[in-house]
Amino acid sequence: MLTLQQVQQLLNVTISIAEDNQQTVAVSVCDSHGELLGYLRMDDVSPQAALLAQNKAYTSARDRQPSGNLGAWSRETGKELSYWTDPRITGFKGGLPIELNNQVLGAIGISGLSEEDDERLAQQAINTLFK
Repeated sequence: MLTLQQVQQLLNVTISIAEDNQQTVAVSVCDSHGELLGYLRMDDVSPQAALLAQNKAYTSARDRQPSGNLGAWSRETGKELSYWTDPRITGFKGGLPIELNNQVLGAIGISGLSEEDDERLAQQAINTLFK
């Protein structure tokens, strides 16, 4: 289980890294069930990116893997993401599970950059606190 302090640290470190790189993002952190624990949207980030950050974290937590893996699965199998019957599931990169001792504590979702940069920033934030 993620603590309030860990959630706040993840949000703050993500924003700090983005600011250092002159980037603007939305960041979301959820528990292992996909329930929202914390969220921040930097100035000038679109509402669509803000919603996507939350859905990336949700997807990653619920499926216990990077959100982009579902997009790859969908392309490989030809199945739509609606197969999951959950409108919040997304296949965009940028959502990563937060794991400690082989246990998923929750997930982080980043949006506002390219998918690859969103995922890279999510991994940097996780590594800062959990590696």
